[in-house]
Amino acid sequence: MTVIIDDAGSGDLLFGVVIGAFNDKNEDFRYDVVDVRYFQPPIFCQKLYLKQASKIVFSLLNRLKIMIDEPILVCRSYIFDEAVKDLRQRFGVDLIQKIKVTGLPQLFTETAYLDELRNLGYSPIEDREERRAKSFFHMMRWLKRNPEKMKYAKTGWPRLSKYPLFRNR
Repeated sequence: MTVIIDDAGSGDLLFGVVIGAFNDKNEDFRYDVVDVRYFQPPIFCQKLYLKQASKIVFSLLNRLKIMIDEPILVCRSYIFDEAVKDLRQRFGVDLIQKIKVTGLPQLFTETAYLDELRNLGYSPIEDREERRAKSFFHMMRWLKRNPEKMKYAKTGWPRLSKYPLFRNR
């Protein structure tokens, strides 16, 4: 068995980040979420989302009942920097590899994230991965129309202060 770890939503304005773990032998998929509060002030600047992502990865591996000698492939996303370090400490350098995730693991993780967005009442745009800027502004306009949902926005990014919606937050 090989476990593949992926994330979805780390570059998006809405919701937290979905961390997915996929067992390629039986196609078992589990996920959990780095809560949006880790991407909001004052916690965001402390980068505690990295520690939380690592905790979630270990929890998911536990739930998948991974054996100590099985390979773990981890998405190259920065959100896994701490997780990869921790995994290599626990399982050894040879079993942990950073990769570009594709196929079912990516599809399942992305679908879980999109489902979470829909649970908020947000309808993602088509081809959002290829149209990042359009997706960002679509989310921002949705927040403007639904100010009560601002609590689900990743407001810790300093660049956001150039938009009136995010000033004084």
